[in-house]
Amino acid sequence: MRKLFTFLTAAGLSSFALVSHAQQNLTAKVSGLVTGNQSAIESATVNLLKAADSSLVKTSVTDKTGAFELVNLPEGKFFVKIQSVGYQPYYSTQFQLTGTNNAFDLGKILLTGNAKLNDVTVTTKKAFIEQKLDRTVVNVDAAPTNTGLTALELLEKSPGVSVDKDGNVSLKGKQGVLVLVDGKPTYLSGADLATMLKNMPGSNLDQIEIMTNPPAKYDAAGNSGIINLKTKKSKVQGFNGSVTIGGGMGINPKANESINLNYRTGKVNFFGNYSYNYNEGIQSLYLTRKFRDSGTNKINSVFNQYSDMHPEYQTHNFKFGADYYASAKTTLGFVVNGYSNPGSFNNNNITDIYDDANVLQSQTFSTSRSDDKWNNIATNFNLRHSFDSTGKEISVDADYIHYNSNSDQLFNNYFMDASGGKTDADETLRGSLPGSIDIYSIKSDYTYPLKKNAKIEAGIKSSYVQTDNNAIYDNYINGEWVNDAGRSNHFLYKENINAGYINFSKQFSKKWSMQAGLRAENTSAKGKQLTTGETFTRDYTQLFPTAYIGYTANDKNTFSLNYGRRIQRPDYSDLNPFYYFLDKYTYQVGNPYLKPQFSHNIELSHSYKGFLNTTLSYTAINDLIEQVLEQVDSTHTTFVKQGNIATQRTVGLSVSAGFPVTKWWSANIYAQGNYNKFQGYINNGLISVEGPSFMTNISNQFKFKDGWNLELSGFFQSQAVDGTIVALPMGKVDFAIAKSVLKNKGTIKLNFRDFLDIQEFRGYSKYQNIDVTIKNQWDNRVVNLSFTYRFNKGKAAPQQERKAGGADDEQSRVKGGRG
Repeated sequence: MRKLFTFLTAAGLSSFALVSHAQQNLTAKVSGLVTGNQSAIESATVNLLKAADSSLVKTSVTDKTGAFELVNLPEGKFFVKIQSVGYQPYYSTQFQLTGTNNAFDLGKILLTGNAKLNDVTVTTKKAFIEQKLDRTVVNVDAAPTNTGLTALELLEKSPGVSVDKDGNVSLKGKQGVLVLVDGKPTYLSGADLATMLKNMPGSNLDQIEIMTNPPAKYDAAGNSGIINLKTKKSKVQGFNGSVTIGGGMGINPKANESINLNYRTGKVNFFGNYSYNYNEGIQSLYLTRKFRDSGTNKINSVFNQYSDMHPEYQTHNFKFGADYYASAKTTLGFVVNGYSNPGSFNNNNITDIYDDANVLQSQTFSTSRSDDKWNNIATNFNLRHSFDSTGKEISVDADYIHYNSNSDQLFNNYFMDASGGKTDADETLRGSLPGSIDIYSIKSDYTYPLKKNAKIEAGIKSSYVQTDNNAIYDNYINGEWVNDAGRSNHFLYKENINAGYINFSKQFSKKWSMQAGLRAENTSAKGKQLTTGETFTRDYTQLFPTAYIGYTANDKNTFSLNYGRRIQRPDYSDLNPFYYFLDKYTYQVGNPYLKPQFSHNIELSHSYKGFLNTTLSYTAINDLIEQVLEQVDSTHTTFVKQGNIATQRTVGLSVSAGFPVTKWWSANIYAQGNYNKFQGYINNGLISVEGPSFMTNISNQFKFKDGWNLELSGFFQSQAVDGTIVALPMGKVDFAIAKSVLKNKGTIKLNFRDFLDIQEFRGYSKYQNIDVTIKNQWDNRVVNLSFTYRFNKGKAAPQQERKAGGADDEQSRVKGGRG
């Protein structure tokens, strides 16, 4: 603790000393008083703009009396723009600040109201996709046909983003994405993350920020970057929210319901939501494994395995919290959220074993059942304080998150000869796998604006993670349960990460801009297997630089160049040295000796008229964490584990375009081409695989009269090299129809996902003694019908941005239950 306290104190003093040194001695100021309908308007936005080019100089907000003051201003000619929800924008006349005339008072300013708030329609001229220096921004409301979509469907439409059947989010063909909501951790991963996104109404989202090279302010984790979902903020006093009721049918039924509520009164804003999801699925897995003689390479035997899997899970998600606006400059808040994910997973497996002449020799029948429970509770306390109207600000976040899980498993194996006669005694194995994860995190960020359109940001963060996982296996022998010491294990893991960063950005002119940052992260980790007594420790410090350069050639063409170094730490469950069985011959095992992988990412981008964006990228990854197959020929078993298998080099070219085809038809197209090369050492042998891949997603939105909207979308993925596995082409096509009802307060939507029923995974892995082909099918053709109702009873009110939490990286490394 003393080491941690010293680190935080030193980093904090260094950050504040640096920004204090940069303070400028400017004395000019602009003031005024903003009113509307004879009453003061609190938290109206006041922008000071240059008269020459309308570029932003400084921003402030009015206090509870409607007063504002912009201080520490340079000399020059300016004008003021004032905006507030429910009122028309106000523009002042031009004025000049000089050394002798260094104070200008606009006096009392009366804003003209629009109509009643409930009759106001907010419009936007923003492009659907905006390319900024360090991120791509998707403006959700810029496409009217986004009405009625879920957050997951909006993500799938976003440039370069894809989501597989397990809910793994990829960006530009690369996994390892951090998904945040308002800068906060999602608390979920994999299928649970997909479930949450399916239950989050897209109407709640304002923007989707896609950062392939995030600034130094963000955690350095995430091989392919960060996706931040920015939600809309309540702009009304009183009560508002939405309710969604939905259900679907594939081979088995689905259900999803949610409610979102917000109530603001005075200085306090309360918010909360709850969602329920039921998913009964079906999955078929086909594996063909060939075992060869190590000397002659001749086939000795062939295992054909078929698994009929039946997952059935419920998910309850909730969130509630409050913001307290102590003053126009200070906001306090807390958030509590969590989920419960009970369910079961049943599997019936048949393994047919053939000889080299393809003659059936024997069969193994396996049945298994897993009853699973995942529970999570997370708390966040936050503070934001603005020191003055210049934008100088400090924020603090403290997080505590707890996960608790348990899985009770039962496996049965039956052995037969080719004619169905029993050859060996039945085998029965049971397992109990309790586990818990505790995460503590605290961080602070400081922003200091400088003169001449420059800004410095600095911050510190510390996190502590402790996991406790146990695996208890018993064999049923002679009528009693006997502990299986070879499979049982108890694993403890502790990790402390301390980080600090500084970031500088500046707009040099109308054409040139830059940003540069440096983040330092120190990681100390210790793992211990209580069953075997094995331990490991790791202690390393790494630097993560980022740099961005932007150039605006003219009003049609902009260019940007960026670089970033990133880290991908192993997920906590992948470190657990536990066994997870599919059948007697196939299982998964954790790897406590996994090391983090590091990547260098470079991108050169061009944007034409804001709608056509082209990016050339290069990524170099060392100690690549990849799922690999390993085989024990003597026992005819194959197991899957994560390993630091190789180096990866990827060159990519992507193009995205969003444009109206006609007044009623708009389209968004994204295409990505990659060339991947993997080189490494696996199964005591060298491996080198490489090859090109191509993927595209296209969405077409059709808007008709009387509130009718149609959408036709889909994606295609060519053959691709993914580590040791070659994935064959895959795609799907979706169709949706939506109708606005109840004076646009309600939306009815009918959605057909993969209505052609063509999406399935097919691939193979062939290297050294591994020769496996894979085919995976699931309940992917689904018809969903949903109804969403939005209600709003209130009047215009000021709004401040809700604070974000700080446990982003730690949350993303938790793999939840199966959704």
